[in-house]
Amino acid sequence: MPLLSGGSTEQKRQEILDYFTKTWILYESLFDCIADEQAYHTKAISLRHPLIFYFGHTATFYINKLMAGGLIDARVNDPLEAMMAIGVDEMSWDDLDNSNYSWPSLAEVRDYRGSVRTLVKNFIQEMPLTLPIQWDSPAWVILMGIEHERIHLETSSVLIRQLPLEWVKPQPHWPACPEARHDRTGTPQNKLLPVEGARLKQGKTDDTYGWDNEYGTLRHDVDAFRASQMLASNAEFFEFVAAGGYQDERWWDEEGLGWRNFARAAMPTFWCGPVSNPDELKLRLMTEEVPMPWDWPVEVNQLEAAAFCRWKAESTGQSVQLPSEAEWLLLREQVEGDQPEWEVTPGNINLAWWASSCPVDRFAQGEFYDLIGNVWQWTTTPINGLDGFKVHPLYDDFSTPTFDGKHALIKGGSWISTGNEALKSARYAFRRHFFQHAGFRYVVSRHKEEMSINPYETDSMVSQYLDFQYGPDYFGTPNYAKTLVEIACQMTPARGRALDLGCATGRASFELARHFDEVVGMDYSARFIDVALQLARGEDFRYVTQEEGDLVDYHQVRLKDFDLLPAQASRIQFLQGDACNLKPQPERYDLVLASNLIDRLRQPERFLRDVTRMLRPGGILLISSPYTWLEEFTPKENWLGGIRENGEALTTCQALQRLLSVDFEEAAAPQDIPFVIRETARKFQHTVAQLTVWRKR
Repeated sequence: MPLLSGGSTEQKRQEILDYFTKTWILYESLFDCIADEQAYHTKAISLRHPLIFYFGHTATFYINKLMAGGLIDARVNDPLEAMMAIGVDEMSWDDLDNSNYSWPSLAEVRDYRGSVRTLVKNFIQEMPLTLPIQWDSPAWVILMGIEHERIHLETSSVLIRQLPLEWVKPQPHWPACPEARHDRTGTPQNKLLPVEGARLKQGKTDDTYGWDNEYGTLRHDVDAFRASQMLASNAEFFEFVAAGGYQDERWWDEEGLGWRNFARAAMPTFWCGPVSNPDELKLRLMTEEVPMPWDWPVEVNQLEAAAFCRWKAESTGQSVQLPSEAEWLLLREQVEGDQPEWEVTPGNINLAWWASSCPVDRFAQGEFYDLIGNVWQWTTTPINGLDGFKVHPLYDDFSTPTFDGKHALIKGGSWISTGNEALKSARYAFRRHFFQHAGFRYVVSRHKEEMSINPYETDSMVSQYLDFQYGPDYFGTPNYAKTLVEIACQMTPARGRALDLGCATGRASFELARHFDEVVGMDYSARFIDVALQLARGEDFRYVTQEEGDLVDYHQVRLKDFDLLPAQASRIQFLQGDACNLKPQPERYDLVLASNLIDRLRQPERFLRDVTRMLRPGGILLISSPYTWLEEFTPKENWLGGIRENGEALTTCQALQRLLSVDFEEAAAPQDIPFVIRETARKFQHTVAQLTVWRKR
């Protein structure tokens, strides 16, 4: 694969053209393995499109991305490019795609691919090119298309492996490994080796193309652990099968049990034959079945791998589990170099050896075997963005939809992992029930990582408030919550207690915790409080904002992005409460912040009476509001202002001065504080709130 810099622009242009051509030819050669044309139009599995989709999809990807980037002004085949634009990432194993498509013929797709190849070749030869190649370069779009096709080289090979045998045929340019032990008694015995703990820094820094989820930084403190010297082999996994592992519900979590029951699984998917007679078992490869190679790595999904680990933990009395991504990264340090610089590929990866797995003791890498290559290795780690993660604007749905806690990272690559997939920095993730050329190695470790479900928040009100409180500044208008807190802190001594009434998703509360020893954030909405509590625990919170129509953008909030430390968050108590029914407190507050609240209360005057009792003498009350009085929130007879009293106009500010004058003095002149709330990419609310500041006598 070409580097992003180095050499002249014309040398780089030729490197990209060569890489494009080789990838195109390699991908089409995979389909030589299909012996019957009906295999193109019949689903290999119900969860995925038929192969005709993937044959055309990688070509349509170039056109769709070049169009999205404004780099070409005409399509090649509009209907086909619409039909073959989006693949399938099913929500669950039983999320069947029953859509009926009128798929094009193989000849039509071949003609289409030929037209796209010519267009992309001409584009590469004529595109503007400067070095190093960066995200906004036309060359980046081409590299994106190339690496995308290499991903589908692998995923399509898995689908071919799941077709009926009579529809496929072996090919000499896709050779299976001839080395195998067919006697279980002669297979290598796995053992655990110690791995010293270390501090790691994660994040792509090399000079090759990367997907957006690989960029950024993340530091890990990895405790010492032990790891299996080899990948779990078919022979080792058979011990679990023979012990009734698929039938014993103790070894399966809720998700795994659901999949096992739905799939009626009794052994790994690619094993063929009667499990009761292991001598007759065979292994399905991409284009053939072979006698069981007991010394090859077992290929299972993450649910099966985790069940094996629970069984082995019980039988050995040790905390056996799948490794975390950080633990795998520490193991990866034993492999020197990376794909672009290898003269001899140090493992069964990058199609350097065979078109199948091979024995688990074939490629030593340091003290271990197959730290990279042979099959992907499942981890416990759900994929997420690294610190500083940014979505690539031309492929905004590559990474972010997988940041949901349901996609587990796989590491190390398989025999058919090429290009970006074979790099140390690669970060690919699949749903736990998904099948890839993937197996596992196990560790004995203290880490307790779990696959917690963390979907994107789609509730429009929650998303809007998250964007309002944590999103970017719009039109040069500073963050509203932060501005109010900065004013409050100028008027109050450090330390003490603060109350944030109407805290919503908590931004002002978190900012107050920088200044005060104790903060209470209160809101009427339990949903808002749940979000604030999740953030306070140090968890990420994901939400979507509407762009236009059905188009959305993905966002992620975490406190560390705002320089807020866990120690600060620990000073906050978030409560659901009613500002019109405030309970007496044993200790009074030094500050009460009531932001955009008073004109949303049923009984605002009662609120003012109650909050007065909650402040200590000398305490500060900040009331900020645009005074948008509406009868849906406040009965008109309870409006404080915006009315005529005895025929004269009464503003809310005047009413506040009248109501608070007995117990408060104005600590500052009223001032206007603007804020902007985003509704869509091109629709915003620009509002000016009035801030009044009161010091209790």
